[in-house]
Amino acid sequence: MAKRPDRSVPGIVVVDKPSGLTSHDVVARMRKLAHTRKVGHAGTLDPMATGVLILGIGKATRLLTWITGHEKAYTATIRFGATTLSDDAQGELLETYGCVSLNEGELEFAMEELRGEIDQLPSRVSAKKIAGKRAYELVRAGADVELATQKITVHRLERVSPVRHTVLNGPDGPIDVVDLDIEVECSSGTYVRAIARDLGKAVGCGAHLTALRRTRVGLFTLKDAKPLADLEAQRKNQSDTQHDPQPAPGLIPLADAVRMLFPALVLDAAEAQRFAHGQAPARPVEEENLAGGSCNEQIIGAFNASGELLGLLRVHKGRLSTLTVFQGAE
Repeated sequence: MAKRPDRSVPGIVVVDKPSGLTSHDVVARMRKLAHTRKVGHAGTLDPMATGVLILGIGKATRLLTWITGHEKAYTATIRFGATTLSDDAQGELLETYGCVSLNEGELEFAMEELRGEIDQLPSRVSAKKIAGKRAYELVRAGADVELATQKITVHRLERVSPVRHTVLNGPDGPIDVVDLDIEVECSSGTYVRAIARDLGKAVGCGAHLTALRRTRVGLFTLKDAKPLADLEAQRKNQSDTQHDPQPAPGLIPLADAVRMLFPALVLDAAEAQRFAHGQAPARPVEEENLAGGSCNEQIIGAFNASGELLGLLRVHKGRLSTLTVFQGAE
């Protein structure tokens, strides 16, 4: 049977993910809205977490590799006084030390130790792979999981609320705990729940996350994000014909997304013709002379004189190489 062509309009959609859904759940629902199986996401959010989740539609899934690596920002609530298996409120309680107050000096010292480039031990209940299996699958099967530390960078870690006393219902009765809100700006691959775990360990009472909201991925913020329910409601008001599919609701067209993400380079007619066959322009390029873009100056968008997107190039030491060709590709 011949492969069914992808008739979707390519681009990216910035979704404000609701709590209770996995990132894959959001992808599955966007597949229905975009009328294509070709949907992916840039950076997993835990089911408990909400906020910015970037989806690629059609050819735009090729952008996700570079979007995933961009800096991210979060707001979170840490509960001091108890630890959980997953380092967040969805995991089973492990230890209930209790906590009625926090020493601000000790807390600030602990936060300072987690700023900058650090070696972070990922949460055991995570999507990290061990011998081909996800860590969370092994943990839930009762295996003793040992993960390797990874280099991450915490650009900003600040408390943004006073300490709030509350009560946690533990297995042996109520437990005094305290909640604290933080803001985090960090590199890709950072586990905010691991930051909560490490802060709790440092101040001696254990801790876990009770709320997490991603507020930014690269240049995309909550202002750009659309609630999934709103996108689904918008789709109900659209109609497709067999030969003229409507773009997914909230779609940023592929060419516009590339202009937002990367500097642009206009190819002349001869260069564009060769690029269609994967050949990069031979001319030297100075990175500081490239127009636009804000997230990754080593990757550039290739356009023709009419403003049509041709593909992506990499520039290194003034030389160009082809990354991907969009024109004519499914």
